[in-house]
Amino acid sequence: MTNYKKGKIVKGVVTCIEPYGAFMAFDEFYTGLIHISEISNGFVRNITDFINVGDHIYVEILDVDNEEYHLKLSIKNINYKIDGHYRKKRIIETPNGFNTLKQKLPFWINNKLKSIEKNQNSIDK
Repeated sequence: MTNYKKGKIVKGVVTCIEPYGAFMAFDEFYTGLIHISEISNGFVRNITDFINVGDHIYVEILDVDNEEYHLKLSIKNINYKIDGHYRKKRIIETPNGFNTLKQKLPFWINNKLKSIEKNQNSIDK
């Protein structure tokens, strides 16, 4: 488990945006909230003017609750989009497309059926 400390800057992913703030995920244990007052030093009309769901951003830890695995976060005094928005890579279709699956599927089904039949016979004995 990562050791989160007050004042540390860490990277996470924005998982949900509500009118009052943005929720983030960091690892399999810790989540956090950037309250709307911690988005910018100026007035924030809409949080999505700054961040969006799916953004991988840096945040400053304001407080840590190790019992609830929750972090209070801020982005208003740091350069939070150092890496920017996570960019999806375009999927390039291979020349074979689904033909490989079409060719191998009957073989896989046959093997699985044999395996199931073999297990049922061993249980019956």
